[in-house]
Amino acid sequence: MNLNYPPAPIALDKLTRLKDLFAMLNAGRHVNRLAEPVLWAELEREAAQYERVFGALGYELRIDGRGYAWFQTGEASGTVSKATRQLALLFMLIFEQQADAGQHLGRFVEWRIDRPLLTALLDKNRALLDAEGLAELDALQQLLDTAVRYGFADAANGAWRLLPAVFRYLDRFEELAGNADLAGESIALAAQQGEAP
Repeated sequence: MNLNYPPAPIALDKLTRLKDLFAMLNAGRHVNRLAEPVLWAELEREAAQYERVFGALGYELRIDGRGYAWFQTGEASGTVSKATRQLALLFMLIFEQQADAGQHLGRFVEWRIDRPLLTALLDKNRALLDAEGLAELDALQQLLDTAVRYGFADAANGAWRLLPAVFRYLDRFEELAGNADLAGESIALAAQQGEAP
Protein backbone atom coordinates (compact mmCIF):
# COMPACT_ATOMS: atom_id res chain seq x y z
CA MET A 1 0.00 0.00 0.00
CA ASN A 2 1.54 3.28 -1.14
CA LEU A 3 0.41 6.25 0.89
CA ASN A 4 1.34 9.66 -0.46
CA TYR A 5 1.45 11.90 2.54
CA PRO A 6 1.88 15.61 1.91
CA PRO A 7 5.25 16.97 3.00
CA ALA A 8 5.47 18.29 6.51
CA PRO A 9 4.69 21.99 6.71
CA ILE A 10 7.61 24.39 6.73
CA ALA A 11 8.06 26.01 10.12
CA LEU A 12 8.68 29.57 8.92
CA ASP A 13 9.02 30.77 12.50
CA LYS A 14 12.24 28.71 12.74
CA LEU A 15 13.72 30.42 9.66
CA THR A 16 14.76 33.55 11.51
CA ARG A 17 17.10 34.82 8.76
CA LEU A 18 14.86 34.08 5.77
CA LYS A 19 14.53 37.70 4.68
CA ASP A 20 18.28 38.41 4.99
CA LEU A 21 19.30 35.21 3.23
CA PHE A 22 16.82 35.68 0.40
CA ALA A 23 17.87 39.29 -0.16
CA MET A 24 21.54 38.33 -0.31
CA LEU A 25 21.13 35.26 -2.50
CA ASN A 26 18.59 36.89 -4.81
CA ALA A 27 21.05 39.74 -5.43
CA GLY A 28 23.48 37.17 -6.86
CA ARG A 29 25.70 37.09 -3.79
CA HIS A 30 27.16 34.07 -2.06
CA VAL A 31 26.71 33.40 1.63
CA ASN A 32 30.14 32.58 3.05
CA ARG A 33 30.91 30.93 6.36
CA LEU A 34 33.83 33.30 6.98
CA ALA A 35 32.16 36.58 6.02
CA GLU A 36 28.61 35.95 7.32
CA PRO A 37 28.97 33.50 10.20
CA VAL A 38 25.53 34.20 11.68
CA LEU A 39 23.74 33.71 8.34
CA TRP A 40 25.85 30.66 7.58
CA ALA A 41 25.06 29.04 10.94
CA GLU A 42 21.34 29.62 10.36
CA LEU A 43 21.52 28.27 6.82
CA GLU A 44 23.47 25.22 7.89
CA ARG A 45 21.12 24.50 10.81
CA GLU A 46 17.95 24.71 8.71
CA ALA A 47 19.34 23.76 5.28
CA ALA A 48 16.53 21.40 4.32
CA GLN A 49 13.86 23.93 5.24
CA TYR A 50 15.55 26.75 3.34
CA GLU A 51 15.95 24.50 0.29
CA ARG A 52 12.21 23.74 0.40
CA VAL A 53 11.17 27.38 0.82
CA PHE A 54 13.45 28.67 -1.92
CA GLY A 55 12.53 25.73 -4.16
CA ALA A 56 8.83 26.56 -3.74
CA LEU A 57 9.68 30.11 -4.86
CA GLY A 58 11.45 28.77 -7.97
CA TYR A 59 15.06 29.09 -6.78
CA GLU A 60 17.65 26.34 -6.55
CA LEU A 61 19.70 26.78 -3.39
CA ARG A 62 23.13 25.16 -3.54
CA ILE A 63 25.11 24.65 -0.35
CA ASP A 64 28.73 23.57 -0.48
CA GLY A 65 30.10 22.02 2.71
CA ARG A 66 33.34 23.97 2.28
CA GLY A 67 31.49 27.02 3.53
CA TYR A 68 29.41 28.80 0.91
CA ALA A 69 25.95 28.82 -0.66
CA TRP A 70 24.30 30.45 -3.68
CA PHE A 71 21.28 30.37 -5.95
CA GLN A 72 22.05 28.31 -9.04
CA THR A 73 20.80 30.07 -12.14
CA GLY A 74 20.58 28.81 -15.68
CA GLU A 75 20.98 32.04 -17.56
CA ALA A 76 23.29 34.99 -17.00
CA SER A 77 22.99 38.50 -18.30
CA GLY A 78 25.74 39.97 -20.48
CA THR A 79 27.02 42.04 -17.55
CA VAL A 80 27.19 39.04 -15.25
CA SER A 81 28.83 37.01 -18.00
CA LYS A 82 31.53 39.67 -18.52
CA ALA A 83 32.10 39.99 -14.77
CA THR A 84 32.26 36.19 -14.44
CA ARG A 85 34.80 35.94 -17.25
CA GLN A 86 36.94 38.72 -15.78
CA LEU A 87 36.76 37.26 -12.27
CA ALA A 88 37.75 33.85 -13.65
CA LEU A 89 40.79 35.41 -15.31
CA LEU A 90 41.77 37.36 -12.20
CA PHE A 91 41.36 34.37 -9.88
CA MET A 92 43.29 32.12 -12.27
CA LEU A 93 46.17 34.60 -12.38
CA ILE A 94 46.13 35.02 -8.59
CA PHE A 95 46.23 31.24 -8.14
CA GLU A 96 49.07 30.95 -10.63
CA GLN A 97 51.00 33.75 -8.92
CA GLN A 98 50.52 32.23 -5.49
CA ALA A 99 51.41 28.72 -6.71
CA ASP A 100 54.64 30.13 -8.15
CA ALA A 101 55.31 31.69 -4.74
CA GLY A 102 54.89 28.29 -3.06
CA GLN A 103 51.49 29.01 -1.50
CA HIS A 104 49.07 26.12 -0.92
CA LEU A 105 46.11 26.66 -3.28
CA GLY A 106 43.56 25.12 -0.91
CA ARG A 107 44.38 27.75 1.72
CA PHE A 108 43.52 30.74 -0.47
CA VAL A 109 41.27 32.22 2.21
CA GLU A 110 44.45 33.05 4.15
CA TRP A 111 46.05 35.04 1.33
CA ARG A 112 46.25 38.82 1.48
CA ILE A 113 45.52 40.34 -1.92
CA ASP A 114 47.04 43.82 -1.81
CA ARG A 115 48.56 46.45 -4.12
CA PRO A 116 52.03 44.84 -4.25
CA LEU A 117 50.54 41.47 -5.23
CA LEU A 118 48.29 43.10 -7.84
CA THR A 119 51.21 45.13 -9.20
CA ALA A 120 53.31 41.98 -9.58
CA LEU A 121 50.38 40.19 -11.20
CA LEU A 122 49.91 43.11 -13.60
CA ASP A 123 53.60 43.26 -14.50
CA LYS A 124 53.69 39.54 -15.25
CA ASN A 125 50.41 39.33 -17.20
CA ARG A 126 49.91 42.78 -18.77
CA ALA A 127 49.14 41.56 -22.32
CA LEU A 128 46.58 39.04 -21.12
CA LEU A 129 44.94 41.55 -18.77
CA ASP A 130 44.99 44.22 -21.49
CA ALA A 131 42.87 41.96 -23.71
CA GLU A 132 40.16 42.10 -21.02
CA GLY A 133 40.55 45.82 -20.34
CA LEU A 134 42.19 45.11 -16.97
CA ALA A 135 45.74 46.35 -17.59
CA GLU A 136 45.55 49.07 -14.91
CA LEU A 137 45.82 48.68 -11.16
CA ASP A 138 42.55 50.60 -10.68
CA ALA A 139 40.72 48.16 -12.98
CA LEU A 140 41.96 45.18 -10.95
CA GLN A 141 40.93 46.86 -7.71
CA GLN A 142 37.47 47.60 -9.13
CA LEU A 143 37.18 43.97 -10.21
CA LEU A 144 38.06 42.86 -6.69
CA ASP A 145 35.34 45.20 -5.41
CA THR A 146 32.97 43.38 -7.79
CA ALA A 147 34.16 40.12 -6.22
CA VAL A 148 33.20 41.60 -2.84
CA ARG A 149 29.69 42.46 -4.11
CA TYR A 150 29.14 38.88 -5.28
CA GLY A 151 30.53 37.29 -2.13
CA PHE A 152 33.79 35.97 -3.58
CA ALA A 153 35.97 38.27 -1.46
CA ASP A 154 35.89 40.73 1.39
CA ALA A 155 37.91 43.89 1.83
CA ALA A 156 39.57 45.48 4.84
CA ASN A 157 42.49 47.83 5.42
CA GLY A 158 43.26 48.35 1.74
CA ALA A 159 43.46 44.64 0.92
CA TRP A 160 41.17 41.81 -0.09
CA ARG A 161 40.73 38.25 1.10
CA LEU A 162 39.24 35.53 -1.07
CA LEU A 163 36.26 33.73 0.46
CA PRO A 164 35.22 30.05 0.23
CA ALA A 165 32.90 30.77 -2.72
CA VAL A 166 36.06 31.00 -4.87
CA PHE A 167 36.11 27.18 -4.68
CA ARG A 168 33.55 27.38 -7.51
CA TYR A 169 36.30 28.80 -9.72
CA LEU A 170 39.07 26.60 -8.32
CA ASP A 171 36.98 23.47 -8.95
CA ARG A 172 36.44 24.59 -12.55
CA PHE A 173 40.16 25.34 -13.03
CA GLU A 174 41.04 21.86 -11.76
CA GLU A 175 38.40 20.29 -14.01
CA LEU A 176 39.74 22.14 -17.05
CA ALA A 177 43.31 21.18 -16.15
CA GLY A 178 42.23 17.54 -15.83
CA ASN A 179 40.52 17.68 -19.23
CA ALA A 180 43.63 19.27 -20.77
CA ASP A 181 45.79 16.51 -19.28
CA LEU A 182 43.39 13.87 -20.65
CA ALA A 183 43.42 15.51 -24.09
CA GLY A 184 47.23 15.66 -24.02
CA GLU A 185 47.42 11.98 -23.10
CA SER A 186 45.02 11.10 -25.94
CA ILE A 187 47.10 13.04 -28.46
CA ALA A 188 50.30 11.39 -27.21
CA LEU A 189 48.71 7.94 -27.43
CA ALA A 190 47.41 8.66 -30.93
CA ALA A 191 50.90 9.88 -31.96
CA GLN A 192 52.44 6.65 -30.64
CA GLN A 193 49.95 4.64 -32.68
CA GLY A 194 50.60 6.73 -35.79
CA GLU A 195 47.16 8.33 -35.81
CA ALA A 196 48.16 11.91 -35.05
CA PRO A 197 47.81 14.48 -37.84
